[in-house]
Amino acid sequence: MSSPFAARNQSATLYAKVGLETDVQAASPHRLVAMLFDGVFDAMNQAAQAIPAGNVELKNRSLSRAVRILDEGLRAGLDLSAGQLAVDLRELYGYVCMRLTQANLHGDLATIEECQRLLSPVREAWGAIAQTPAALGSDAARAA
Repeated sequence: MSSPFAARNQSATLYAKVGLETDVQAASPHRLVAMLFDGVFDAMNQAAQAIPAGNVELKNRSLSRAVRILDEGLRAGLDLSAGQLAVDLRELYGYVCMRLTQANLHGDLATIEECQRLLSPVREAWGAIAQTPAALGSDAARAA
């Protein structure tokens, strides 16, 4: 029989999942990319906390999640016909995926920090883009 705490925790988890799904469905393309960046950084931060704590399972799960978001979300969504920016981002995302995989294999906190430093300017630039129809239709918006 489950405890009241377990039932509340399950309800909270379900509520958060429904909230996220609602946010995704209502989000603009610009906001979706911002959410992907938030997810990557959240996963890297979780892994960075898991390494010194010796939590191998959380480290593995978090870094695998970060790699999937980068590869299947940000990298796969690039419009390579948008120009050199998209090509450069594809290369950056591929490099970061490789480095995060290495960090996962070796439990290397410094490599996670390197990836955070590499992605921070892209995340900040994306956040600085105005959410106007003109900005969202530009080459930079399609490239990211």
